[in-house]
Parts: sequence; structure tokens; C-alpha cells
Amino acid sequence: MEKSIPLNLSKLPVELKLIIELAKCDFPEQAAGIDPNLFEEVNWDLFIKQTRHHRIYPYLYKRLQWCDTSEIPQYVLRTVEVDYKRNIFLMLQLSGEMQQLSCQFMNQGIPLLFLKGPVLASELYGDVSLRTSNDLDVLVQIEQLSLAEKLLTKLGYQKDDYIQTILNDWKWRHHHITYTHPVTKVKVEVHWRLNPGPAKEPGFQELWARKRMSSVTRQPIYMLGEKDLFLFLISHGARHGWSRLRWLLDVHQLLKKHTQWGRKMEFLGKYGYLHVGLQAFELSTELFDSTPPLEVKRSRHSHRLAQQAVYYLETMVNLHSEPLPKDIAVYHKRHLFSLMTGQQKICFILSFLYPYPQDAETLPLPKFLHFLYFPLRPFLWGWRKSRKLA
Repeated sequence: MEKSIPLNLSKLPVELKLIIELAKCDFPEQAAGIDPNLFEEVNWDLFIKQTRHHRIYPYLYKRLQWCDTSEIPQYVLRTVEVDYKRNIFLMLQLSGEMQQLSCQFMNQGIPLLFLKGPVLASELYGDVSLRTSNDLDVLVQIEQLSLAEKLLTKLGYQKDDYIQTILNDWKWRHHHITYTHPVTKVKVEVHWRLNPGPAKEPGFQELWARKRMSSVTRQPIYMLGEKDLFLFLISHGARHGWSRLRWLLDVHQLLKKHTQWGRKMEFLGKYGYLHVGLQAFELSTELFDSTPPLEVKRSRHSHRLAQQAVYYLETMVNLHSEPLPKDIAVYHKRHLFSLMTGQQKICFILSFLYPYPQDAETLPLPKFLHFLYFPLRPFLWGWRKSRKLA
């Protein structure tokens, strides 16, 4: 990948700049070489808040020990250490639950792929304690979704999401349902797609054929193949504006561990994610000094997309905390649209013609007449819009 035009990072908070410098360190000597002025300018309470927002404190823990501890307040070191140790117990708990779920699903003949969690931490960092995860993300065939729900219910899990749907639009407008165990508090997201639609992506059978076995537990645990994992991580990170450094650090680790990037980029192009992959490379290279693949060429479009994503780092946006401020919501909608290829934009615009559950709320019809919502949708949308403006 040729040298890109530098991104404008001047508005990044100094606390985040220090976090990035620490994350780039692979050896104690590098940590010792960090500009001392960074430590003097930091608001340490905000530093802690940033490490938690970006979910990167386990990775920073050892790197903070490499620094001259006289430059860092003791309460900061203790706080990061407590967060790090708490994450160890959580990841061990998730590892145990992951093994149980794999065994239970296998016994019921339900193929199960783990998308993130301990398998991803082990794959990218070689240690489950170095990456955070609040839940387990699993992928099943959509035809076996009801069987998966029955099994999770039997194991004590309770469904958190009750999706409103009409004419089976949930199958492509949504991509997962969340279940939580009331006793263990473990959360499991059951996916039937990698990403919400309308979007082209590999089917479950393809993903299963390319699966790999993780060595995290003694029980066989299956995860995505290299190409599929790369597609999933960059599409997931881009959909959330790369608003957490953890996702870009994952890309940095991928660049260090994986090979055959020419084939991987061809694979991304097949599903319309080539420019998103280049965006991820631009950000990882600029922030973490990643070594970009030689066979990958940058584009002006991907550079613009990378610069757009810097906004999320500047403002410490939490896209999971709704409702979002209006300016952030508008910016995010526009950014997501800019991430789409021309074909994806057409599909996205056409998807608005497909009925929404709100149409049934506006004009309730018997289920056998729901097909009428197709011709009625523009009028129902216009009616709601006029009522809202009024």
C-alpha cells in the first residue's frame, strides 16, 4: 500500500493521543521514548474515561507499567489495574460459557460459529485477557434460529430484543437478537447475518465451509475463516464509525498476523467492502503505524472516508447511547451512506419502499391484506411526516 496523505488528527484529545502512543509500543524501550509533554498535558480523569470508552485498558495495562510511573498518578495506575483484572474474570467466565454453549448446540445438531469474544482475543492478541468483550456473538443458520432460541431458553436465557416486524422484514433489516442470563448476567447475541441488510454477504454454508477451530477451550469451538473474519471486523467497525479504538487495534493486529492480502481485498470487492477495507488500513496505518500490505493501493475515496471517521474519535461518540444528539445522528447517517457503493445505495433507497412496522400502526390491516402496504407505503409515510411537522 503506497504512502497515503496524512490524516488531520490535530483535534484529537491529548488523552487519546497518549493512549494511541501507548498502544503503539511493543517493547519497554518504545514506551520510554514517548514525549514527556504528553503526560504533563493529560487530564487523568478524562484519560481513564477514554480508556473505558475505547475498551482498550487491558492492552494498555502492561504498557503503562513500562512508563516512568512518576509521570502517572497512582490512582490512574490502580484504576487501570482494577479494570484489567476485572476483565480477566469476565473473559474467563465468557470462555466457560462459550464452551458450554458450543457443547449444547453441537449436541442438538445446530452448527454454531463464534464471531468475537474470547476466540477473537486469542486469535489476534494470543491472550484472552488483552481484549475486552461484554458478550458472546454467535452465528447460526436462519432456519435454525427458533431451535437456538428454544435451547437458550432451556439454559435459562431470556430474550431482550422483541423486534417489530412486518412481512418478514426482520430477516434482512435486522441481524441479531440478544439474550441475557438473569443469574450469570452473560449476554449472547444470536446472529443470522453478519451485518444488517440490505447488503451482500457470504451465506452461512459458505462461512461454515471456511470455518476454523479455536484453541481457547478443550471443547471444539468454531470461528470464522480468515477472509470472513476480516470482512466482518471491517464492516462492523465501519458501521460504527470506528468510534472505539479497540476495533482499529484489531485491524492492526490482523495486519501483523495475516497474509495474502491481495486475495482478501478481492474478496472484499466481491461483497462491496473494498473501500471500507482501505478505510480501515488508512486509519490503522495513521494511528498505529501499521505496516500496510504492499499489494494494496489506496484511493482518494478511502482517504476521505478515513478522515470522516476521525470525527468519532475527536468527539468520543457512543453510538450505542440513544437517543443520539441531533448533529451526531445526522452526521452518522450521512457517513453510513457515504460508505456504500453505488449499487448498495440503490438497494438502500429502494428498501424504503418495503413496508415498515410503523405502516401497520398507522393503518392497521388484517394480516392477509398486509401486501397492500406496498402501494400504500408512500401515502402512509407522507401522512406520518405531515402529522410530525404539524
